[in-house]
Amino acid sequence: MSKHTSPDSPPHRCVNSTTQHHTADFEMSRMESLLVKESPLLLPLNKDKTVYDGFITVQERDFRIRILLPPDHQLKLAKLQCCWQLKQLLCGYGHIVKQRLHHSPDLVSFVLELKTVLEVALKCRPECRSIPPPQYYSQLIIEMEDLGWDKLVSIDTEFRTLRLRAEDSSGRQHVVTVKLKPKHPVEAPWCSADLPVPLALTWTPQSSLGHVHTQFLLLLESLAEFWAVLDEIDEKTWVLEPEKPSRADTMRRIAIANNVSIKVEVDTQHPKMLPECCLLGAEHVVTPLRNKLNANMHLWNPDCSILQNLRDVLEIEFPSPATHEKSSFSAECGICYAYRLESAIPDQVCNDPRCGQPFHQACLYEWLRGLPSSRQSFNIVFGECPYCSKPITVKMSTQKP
Repeated sequence: MSKHTSPDSPPHRCVNSTTQHHTADFEMSRMESLLVKESPLLLPLNKDKTVYDGFITVQERDFRIRILLPPDHQLKLAKLQCCWQLKQLLCGYGHIVKQRLHHSPDLVSFVLELKTVLEVALKCRPECRSIPPPQYYSQLIIEMEDLGWDKLVSIDTEFRTLRLRAEDSSGRQHVVTVKLKPKHPVEAPWCSADLPVPLALTWTPQSSLGHVHTQFLLLLESLAEFWAVLDEIDEKTWVLEPEKPSRADTMRRIAIANNVSIKVEVDTQHPKMLPECCLLGAEHVVTPLRNKLNANMHLWNPDCSILQNLRDVLEIEFPSPATHEKSSFSAECGICYAYRLESAIPDQVCNDPRCGQPFHQACLYEWLRGLPSSRQSFNIVFGECPYCSKPITVKMSTQKP
């Protein structure tokens, strides 16, 4: 029995070995076809298929790469050789590439993972983006000649980002930033400017930089009255906030007296209409002003500026740079001893007429919250003034100062 059994054993082993060999060949063939489909420019250089050389394509850019595999094709022992552009791009991503090598089941999976890493790296390195075709540059020069080179403030080294100047009818200088796409003018550019309203421009494949500039000028003219109203406030009053107003700002906090101010939010479409107003300061000072505002609201004249209307309605004269120093209205916070806390200035005041100490909202909130004698109801904290111990309240800060 053993004589018949013994000769039969080797053929069984040969069948198993042959099956495994065919399976390995099938897997290798499947992997090769997938690799050709995914990266047709990356090819094996030897019969054992342990050396692959060629290019991988990411965002329309080709990068030279060579992958050296060990005889058993284990990726965790593989080595990568690449062009200097790819080395520069992968700087800082080396540990991620090694991790992908260790965890990828085959070469195709690794190439896909490597492409994902490169896509992320390209987004973080705008200088490594694809270069536009020659007609892009000739088109750009034609458009700038039509617009006028005097309108160009600056252009980056890639000829992608331009800053164009524009002057409105009142002589105000404005700048629009235009970021062109590689397929310009087929693709609409990204545009931004220092404006209080969205910069929504129409664009077609036949549009040009001249169209951007023309639409920008029209938008500037629609905001001319709005800026005139704010310019008058900036010139004739002490503006506490914003510290350095931009053309995009619609709010002004105007000093009335020491620790007393009014915050106005101007409507871009109707800049001379009664704005949203908020009086800030101790209650014993603010209450009479609030009463006047409510009683005289009917006197508001939309043909006059906001500043003139505020004078008439509140029955006051605003301190101006010609008559007062700004330090008169820049009292420091009684807790942090600073005037500005990041962008915030003191806007909470003790209501006791004998005290009137100003505080930053964030400082007063944190101070009161840390006292065992304080209590909180919803978003309001009740406690004592750090200076005079009289009752004081503060709302929880809803935004970062």
